[in-house]
Amino acid sequence: MLLLRLRSSNLLSPLRRRRRSETLILNPRRLCTSSSESQSQSPSSEAAQWTGEILYLDESGGVIGSDRGLRPAEPGRDAHVLDGSLLRPIPRSSAAAKLVELARRWRWGPDLDSSLDRLPFSPDPSILSVALAALPAADPEPAISLFRWARRQSWFVPSDAIYVLLLDPATFPDAEPSAATFSSSLNLAVQYLCKSSKLDLAFSFFKKLRDAGFKGINAQTYNSLMTLFLSKGLPYKAFEIYESMEGSHCFLDSPTYDLMLPALAKSGRLDAALRLFEEMKTKRGTERLALPIYAALVDCLGKAGRLDAAVGLYQEMQSVGYRPSVTMYVSIIESLVKAGKLDAGFKLWLEMKGTGFRPNFGLYTMMVEAHARSGRLDAAISIFADMEKSGFLPTPSTYACLIEMHSAAGHVDHAMRLYNSMTNAGLRPGLSTFTSLLSILANKKLLDLAAKVLLEMKAVGFAVDVNASDLLMIYIKGGSTDLALKWLRFMGSAGIRTNNFIIKQLFESCMKARLYDSAQPLLDTYVGSAAKVDLILYTSVLAHLVRCQEEKNERAIMEIMAVTKHKAHEFLCELFTGPEQRKKPVLSFVREFFQGIDYEAEEGAAKYFVNVLLNYLVLMGQMNRARCVWKVAYENKLFPKAIVFDQHIAWSLDVRNLSVGAALVATVHTLHRFRKRMLYYGVVPRRVKLVTGPTLKMVVAQMLNSVESPFEISKVVLRAPGDSVLEWFKKPIVQQFLLNEIPSKADVLMHKLNVLFPSSAPEVRSFSPLKQVSRMTR
Repeated sequence: MLLLRLRSSNLLSPLRRRRRSETLILNPRRLCTSSSESQSQSPSSEAAQWTGEILYLDESGGVIGSDRGLRPAEPGRDAHVLDGSLLRPIPRSSAAAKLVELARRWRWGPDLDSSLDRLPFSPDPSILSVALAALPAADPEPAISLFRWARRQSWFVPSDAIYVLLLDPATFPDAEPSAATFSSSLNLAVQYLCKSSKLDLAFSFFKKLRDAGFKGINAQTYNSLMTLFLSKGLPYKAFEIYESMEGSHCFLDSPTYDLMLPALAKSGRLDAALRLFEEMKTKRGTERLALPIYAALVDCLGKAGRLDAAVGLYQEMQSVGYRPSVTMYVSIIESLVKAGKLDAGFKLWLEMKGTGFRPNFGLYTMMVEAHARSGRLDAAISIFADMEKSGFLPTPSTYACLIEMHSAAGHVDHAMRLYNSMTNAGLRPGLSTFTSLLSILANKKLLDLAAKVLLEMKAVGFAVDVNASDLLMIYIKGGSTDLALKWLRFMGSAGIRTNNFIIKQLFESCMKARLYDSAQPLLDTYVGSAAKVDLILYTSVLAHLVRCQEEKNERAIMEIMAVTKHKAHEFLCELFTGPEQRKKPVLSFVREFFQGIDYEAEEGAAKYFVNVLLNYLVLMGQMNRARCVWKVAYENKLFPKAIVFDQHIAWSLDVRNLSVGAALVATVHTLHRFRKRMLYYGVVPRRVKLVTGPTLKMVVAQMLNSVESPFEISKVVLRAPGDSVLEWFKKPIVQQFLLNEIPSKADVLMHKLNVLFPSSAPEVRSFSPLKQVSRMTR
């Protein structure tokens, strides 16, 4: 059984109209039987053969009454129904009203189709036209659904009137469509497709009309297509439609300009946009243009870097009476600031605030960072405070920019205040922020604050080993050795490790500051971490021993030399022993040591070692050992250009790149070689030169003057004729001097060395064999 609610209609019988508020019960089985029987009977015999019956019940289920129902007339009789046994005609208006009622009730879908299929009459095209005209134009869906159903019916005959009516409901349905009406309908078809976002269909329809030579496409249709393409993110297709519009000599109306000018500007076609802008101003005359056009052009010109044109349009917009919007202010200020015109941008910033607009978060951030990066820290802090008062929470990048700029300027108080504000706001500083803040704290020697910030950096998850080591290097390079040692102790207590290179740098810094007690543990750490002490590091320690004056410090330095465990230390210790302990002559022992040096990798280190070692040997009065070292060093070509024999013209010795001790030893040893050549081989050059340079000139000259040398002193050279030198070599005192037979305590040699080494005076240093070195071996 089916429950239905009766509705009022002019097609219902009087009894059914009286019972329209009651519930209707239908028996589908009986209705199906009676309807099939009624289709096979003639109208004259309908009363005798009708078996279908409708029972009208009350709410309790009692029968109120019954009656025969309305049913279709026999096929072929359109717009008629049978009321019992009476054949009644249906008015066209009533039939159309029934179609309208069903279409508006069901709107679309199977329910509408089934309701229309059960109509007790067969409509015709004229009734369909009246129904379509009666449906509201604002809601085309019922009309389209009714039209779709009608197309499937056998009585439907296509006509232009129906299509025009669908496209343009304002057209009178009974009028014959004219050419103008049809052209308007085609334009409306494209526009409706565009409004419903049917991009492919709309463009296909437009293209077919254009290819068919249709000249009636109006500006509104073009605008609809361009709007659709722009909304779909296809600006170049919109420009193609625009070019087609210009080619068809269609009149460009105001909506076209308002649509295309911003689109051209935003797509980067600024020249075309400006050309269209000038054309629009020419056509409109004194009429002012729309504000969105100015806004789009100013924004796009500013972003493209054409600031003069952007500012010009901005001023023109103000001159015609428009008030800039907050969006336009933000756009042009951003363009000016990004282009480096901070003063002009700040002027507009003040103008914007003067008009009552409130800058947004992004503009505040940009202005703060721009002023900070340009060094205007006071203005940046002022804008930053205004930003906080406006209720904006600065971003980590804004805080970072301010902290980094204040740190670079050395404003440690402002930097720390900003850092504390940032952490109190719950923001996490970045790595660059921590690095810049730690650098300024280290440069200001605020070690406790630096330690606090470093621990906070570690707590938020950053790796702090590199930053801590960088701070250690800052203290080392700044000469703050005490702070460096204190910072290293803090690193150890916090479980932060550093690398061997920095340990080595700190060790050398301690040696320079004569903090030998602190230097030795550093060297122990360096050696204990499997780091290799090279020849340069050992030689630097030996150089400190050469310059040392106090016996206590000498012992500390010797202990440090022993910690290095370098092979040069064993060589130095055995060099001062006798031949009985070495079991080989000094010259052979020295040659053996120098043969073990890799000159390709350590040539510079070997030169440095020879210079310092010769200084030490000369100061200790060990001239024979020193001459052996020089001889072996020259044999191994560490100083290949020191001695030059130019046949009979000139013999020269160049000691400019040698230390004082090495220069003295080289001078004595080389003059001894010159003497042997002159006396034993009879070769006498025209002149003999000693190239000393301005530093060693007086030291070498004073040493030679003690034995009445013939060398004359010039700016950087000691020179003498070869014959004069030959006569000088024949003197016994010269022979003794060159053979090193003069006592080591005499002023002939060692007293002259104290000119550059005043700390090595005889009353301070003993010239007896080195006892400290013997202790180092133990």
